Amino acid sequence: MVIGPHVGPQEQFLASGADIAVFGGAAGGGKSWALLLEPLRHVRGNRDFAAVYFRRTTVQIRNPGGLWDQSMRIYPYLGGRPVQQSLEWRWSGGGRVKLAHLEHEDTKLDWHGSELPLICFDELTHFTASQFWYLMSRNRSISGVRSYVRASCNPDADSWVAGLIGWWIDPHSGLPIPERSGVWRWFVRIDDTLHWADSPAALVKRFPGSEPKSLTFIAATLDDNPTLTRMDPGYRANLMAMPTVERERLLMGNWRIRPSAGLYFNRSWIRVVDIAPRCHTIVRGWDIAATPESPNNDPDWTTGTKIGRLMDGTYIVLDHQYRRGSPNEVERMMRNIASQDGVGVKQAIPQDPGAAGKILVNVMTKMLAGFPVEFSPETGDKITRFSPFSAQAEAGNVLVLRGDWNERWFHNLEGFPELPHDDDCDSTARAFSLVVKSNLDVWLRYGQ
Repeated sequence: MVIGPHVGPQEQFLASGADIAVFGGAAGGGKSWALLLEPLRHVRGNRDFAAVYFRRTTVQIRNPGGLWDQSMRIYPYLGGRPVQQSLEWRWSGGGRVKLAHLEHEDTKLDWHGSELPLICFDELTHFTASQFWYLMSRNRSISGVRSYVRASCNPDADSWVAGLIGWWIDPHSGLPIPERSGVWRWFVRIDDTLHWADSPAALVKRFPGSEPKSLTFIAATLDDNPTLTRMDPGYRANLMAMPTVERERLLMGNWRIRPSAGLYFNRSWIRVVDIAPRCHTIVRGWDIAATPESPNNDPDWTTGTKIGRLMDGTYIVLDHQYRRGSPNEVERMMRNIASQDGVGVKQAIPQDPGAAGKILVNVMTKMLAGFPVEFSPETGDKITRFSPFSAQAEAGNVLVLRGDWNERWFHNLEGFPELPHDDDCDSTARAFSLVVKSNLDVWLRYGQ
């Protein structure tokens, strides 16, 4: 059995001698695999060597296909012994590799006093700059291995990492500059500011007594990972089906694209119909506010979006309601609309955490007695929640029933996430999420 890197960016990354090497810039390029290979050259026969891999949370480490699963496919064949309780690998008479988290900002302080010859950050954009630079102070070695740092990442235009690797990225297209991939640059960090040069001598001349560090960025995409494309040929289609921003980031490696109006919804993606076809499942999703409008404020809206799934698997937006008002007015509106929808339409309502959320559940359950209701907390940010609906809309899998609410709904979705109110998007995302979940439950239960 041969275990090694693919020819190309993986091999280039593992051959780099830079103090800091950042690898990736797109999904599926083999970043985690390359990181896991990195310490293998040092672990045998060197008791003083230790490497630590950081993910932001332990859940990410333990998830199916995460770092721990991937390490199980490599390290046992090369003499590694797993210690699952502490997420460590040990080699007889040799070094060790630990998988750890930095879930909270001050978790970095747990490593105070540590000596870490090799530090690896998997998905560097998930960490804060202060976590990265603090861990750099732990990057030291008496093992005979020169201390160094390796990292992987996917693009995020708003991350501090975008500034760190900015020289390697085309400022206009946001894509990596091919001829700069793997090129070293040197920096010194003075008063939290990075000063760059093409050689260490140039920095020492500008800052006498400084000790420059070298850094490089090596770009990779799905095309550089033939193992994945061979074993999962449908993965590229998964990336292509994502909304525009995520597709540009994860498939193309675009470091400049940001969420902006028109990227997550465009009415040209939608076909408006005059008659609703037969639906398999129908859900109304709610986003609830309860503040009346006044001359001095611009409160959120209570919105309810009704979405059905057709027999052929496409989706149709059947209705959209919106209102500003007092709590009593909002409750009457929701009760009236639930009555119009009938018992065949499930009402999906967000549940806030804590005691306030439990009180709301109690109130809404009584108020909507006789109608099917589902409560669930919001998970992820608004863009993340809206993205699944956005992807289906862009793929042409969403219809809209013609109605006098269409123009307002189109306008507000096209303005997301820049408009001041995103209530329409939130209720749409909630309805779509529950429609998908309901049909998945049916399929799992009955196989249809």
